[in-house]
Amino acid sequence: MSEDIAQDSAGFETRARIDTSRPHSARFWNYFIGGKDNYKVDREVGDQIKEIFPGLVDVAVSSRKFLGRAVRYLAGEQGIRQFLDIGTGLPTADNTHEVAQRVAPDSRIVYVDNDPIVLAHAQALLTSTPEGKTAYIDADMHDPDKVLEAAAETLDFSKPVGLMILNTLGHVDPYENARALVQRLMERLPSGSYLVISDSTATSEPMIAAAEAYRNSGAVPYYVRAVEEIAGFFDGLKLVEPGVVRVPEWRPEEGAENGPADLDAYCGVALKE
Repeated sequence: MSEDIAQDSAGFETRARIDTSRPHSARFWNYFIGGKDNYKVDREVGDQIKEIFPGLVDVAVSSRKFLGRAVRYLAGEQGIRQFLDIGTGLPTADNTHEVAQRVAPDSRIVYVDNDPIVLAHAQALLTSTPEGKTAYIDADMHDPDKVLEAAAETLDFSKPVGLMILNTLGHVDPYENARALVQRLMERLPSGSYLVISDSTATSEPMIAAAEAYRNSGAVPYYVRAVEEIAGFFDGLKLVEPGVVRVPEWRPEEGAENGPADLDAYCGVALKE
């Protein structure tokens, strides 16, 4: 990708809406998982943070693998056919709709983000099997009612939904606001729905230092939290075994590289009964 101009799949300039002067979480994360949709400023900060905490690359890669396992579990074992993916980030391999529709071609997926660079690439998220459907909503997760209203144009909220919020809630501060946001979203979903969350955690000094360096870079702050706070997002729901665990420990696939055991990222999947 050009370091000066980001383009969508149709080739239209989006530079006017995209700030390339400071690092950006979606582009930063894209760089860490080996993508090409990032700028020099993202790579420079990424390289600085790698020096502080090389393990953050493992967090990014392993979290992406967790997404695949969680979606395969919901679509394959629990029969979920609707997914609401909030804080989508930039498209890469094995996006939620690709994983879900590989298992169940009639799956319907709605992606939500309010980032101009994600919007620029949204067309890549709108491919779908003939039996299913995908949609992208340009909306702010801080307004869950608006998100749900727009998602209802594609999803049937009388039927279970898999709510995916991966590596996103660290942008919501303070913690009480993040927890209230999750609760509001789950309140509107029917019984039989699932909540899927993963996030970086303040479980090592290098991770804490990396988060502080990222905040000091001029990027929108991202806050790493205690494991107990990640678990708190699931209050009132029935956790799927093995509960809230490090990302590689959640239903690891035999023979697959799931990630290092001491990863500073936790996750969980829970049922709304």
